[in-house]
Amino acid sequence: MNITLCCTDTKAEPWLAGLRAAFPEATVDVWQPGSAQADVAVVWAPPQRFLDEQQALKALFNIGAGVDALLKLHLPPGVRVVRLDDAGMSVQMAEYVCHAVIRHFREFDGYEADMKAGKWSYRRPRDRKDFAVGVMGLGVLGERVARALRVFDFPVHGWSRTPKAIEGVFTHSGEVGLETFLSASRVLVNLLPLTPDTQDILNRQTLGRLQPGGYLINVARGAHLVDADLLALLDSGHLAGATLDVFRTEPLPPEHPFWQHPQITLTPHTSARTLRDESIAQIAGKIRALEAGQPIAGVVDAIRGY
Repeated sequence: MNITLCCTDTKAEPWLAGLRAAFPEATVDVWQPGSAQADVAVVWAPPQRFLDEQQALKALFNIGAGVDALLKLHLPPGVRVVRLDDAGMSVQMAEYVCHAVIRHFREFDGYEADMKAGKWSYRRPRDRKDFAVGVMGLGVLGERVARALRVFDFPVHGWSRTPKAIEGVFTHSGEVGLETFLSASRVLVNLLPLTPDTQDILNRQTLGRLQPGGYLINVARGAHLVDADLLALLDSGHLAGATLDVFRTEPLPPEHPFWQHPQITLTPHTSARTLRDESIAQIAGKIRALEAGQPIAGVVDAIRGY
């Protein structure tokens, strides 16, 4: 079996070492133009030329949870695209989102600014029941986030394309359920996959349905958000702020107004990083299952986009 690694902007050596340890009987190499045909490929942002060369490829294993960029390429016919189910990312995402929600709810950013200015301040405690958190997207990451938020006794709503049930979470689904979900939420967490249907979904209309003083946390993809609409809703006072980890252009251009906006907290696409050892173990298990003719989780539906 030939396993090929083709991961842009990723240090290859640790991945090669891990895959070779997992498959001592296989040939595991980094792709070079014109190199041997791959039976299985482990990829991140591969060039189209790599895919064009493959004639025997059975499966592409993406080393991130999002496959939107990969699905924009012309894939060899019949190849399966497989995403990571979790591999240590869901707990990181839960940490990040809970931190962002609690920082806003407890007004820690305001306290921090006051202390830096030498001001000893006091703010009246807020009522948790007034801070319902809505989680858009209830996949592996979204469900973990929703469950984590419940630990802190926030009312939690969840929205997904199809109906789902999560203990302690008010779930909504489909186009009909979206309006109810948004109007029930004061804090909105976006964890949707990026598809043609979800691009620009965070816009003036949807964000405007949040409760007054709403707050946005976007940890999915930058193309979900219409930047100008967020800025307008912040400046009008309908939204109180936002925490953004993803952007339409990354790194975020230095001239972008997000950098200087006092109500926006920025992080550099770091909410949930790929953990190499966990990812290699998961990918290896799925390759073995494929070899044995067994079903595997995480196979992407190209029509739905996830």
